[in-house]
Amino acid sequence: MGVYTFTDESTASVVPSRLFKALVIDFNNLVSKLIPDVESIENVEGDGGPGTIKKITFVEGGPMKYLKHKIHVIDDKNLVTKYSLIEGDVLADKAESVDYDAKLEGSANGGCVATTVTVYQTKGDYVVTEEEHNVHKGRANDIVKAIEAYLLANPSAYA
Repeated sequence: MGVYTFTDESTASVVPSRLFKALVIDFNNLVSKLIPDVESIENVEGDGGPGTIKKITFVEGGPMKYLKHKIHVIDDKNLVTKYSLIEGDVLADKAESVDYDAKLEGSANGGCVATTVTVYQTKGDYVVTEEEHNVHKGRANDIVKAIEAYLLANPSAYA
């Protein structure tokens, strides 16, 4: 088993508390409305807080069939979330799990900076390349950008 760690930063034009509420707290509701490839999001275990397992089902012909996340931390005061990708065809025979540690912080321009540490726990001697990581990071960034656009178009949402 191998361990591969990547640290990424991205920016958004909305304050961190609004993005956190929309992206983390209301993830099930908002993402299923904004992302066309997502058919449904449900809590298969838990109430949305730590310990919850979320199943994200994608539309037929989408990028994958489904995936499951296990939530470890939701800290709405420090704007931190930690969760793991624990199941789904995206893991296939490549990884046992993928752990995410994300933090939102304010930026000088009134928006925010998101820092995400991603740790891949791979199977066997599989190696996660930066190119492969960037594909997964791109999908996550698409979700963040869709939520950012929604928040900019709806200034009172999640205020």
